[in-house]
Amino acid sequence: MESPTLDVRYVAKLARLALSDEEIDTFQQQLSQVLDHVQQLEKVDVSNVEPIAHANEVVNVFREDEPRPSLSPGQALANAPKQANDLFIVTKVVE
Repeated sequence: MESPTLDVRYVAKLARLALSDEEIDTFQQQLSQVLDHVQQLEKVDVSNVEPIAHANEVVNVFREDEPRPSLSPGQALANAPKQANDLFIVTKVVE
């Protein structure tokens, strides 16, 4: 199977990158190597491999959610410039 090519000059133009001819040649070679490697990976038989989300076991490291003392609505609103019905009143920033 022939290696797919990626037009580095076109992609650089889309990304608004000013690349020299030397840089384009270098990136073209590097991208070709990456695409060749991906083609090799596509040939690997993974039919008997169980899908997983993470290579390592993921464990929740957060503490238990337990109620703790906090501010009353009156204390929280004590320094608010504007308030109504136990709510902060804020200036509209999105139209």
